Amino acid sequence: MHEIGVRETTRFLGLTFNTETILMTWLSMAVVLLIACLAVRNLKVIPTGCQNFVEIIVTWLHGQIDSMMGKRGRLLAPFIVTLFLFLLVSNLIGLIPMLASPTNDLNTTLGLALLVVVMVHCLGLYYKGSHYIAHFFQPFAPFVVINMIEEIAKPITLAFRLFGNILAGEILIIVLLRLTENPFWMTLPSVAWLGFSIFISCVHAVIFTMLSMAYLGNALKESHE
Repeated sequence: MHEIGVRETTRFLGLTFNTETILMTWLSMAVVLLIACLAVRNLKVIPTGCQNFVEIIVTWLHGQIDSMMGKRGRLLAPFIVTLFLFLLVSNLIGLIPMLASPTNDLNTTLGLALLVVVMVHCLGLYYKGSHYIAHFFQPFAPFVVINMIEEIAKPITLAFRLFGNILAGEILIIVLLRLTENPFWMTLPSVAWLGFSIFISCVHAVIFTMLSMAYLGNALKESHE
């Protein structure tokens, strides 16, 4: 396990990069690609193994997309499925000794949140044009200030919620593992917290994805939907 609060960095062209986050992000992407390749390698009518796992996720997400994003939502289905799988792998990978979650770095979570928010506004302008801009002035023109504050808060809350929970979970696991080096009775709490961290990692992958779908749905849905 890496030291708590210590991040390996490198400088390039006057910029500072977190090498651990970059490497763990690449590793997470490689795992997602591996899962996808295994799922489609030998497609069967009755799915088994990795194909069954991925089909369950895709079917569930398609149902959520249809209900939350309307008929245009299927256009973003590949993005939503990829986002969820990446978050799930990224959150869980930090529970493996000597590895760290990319999502325990605010740069990663804020980057993902900003990507979603930028997509929301771009899609809103594309599909709704001036009507999308007008909704910021509803129900009255002065409300534009409140609505703009809400838009600014979206990526911040989305990023900090995921970042804070994943980082806190990994720090506590490291603390508990160090405590187990001496007293035997700490083994049970460590195992219990590891199981809880797996649950929390899955939950926050779902929360981030669901909130992203809700934001995107507001930009995609037609008025009658």
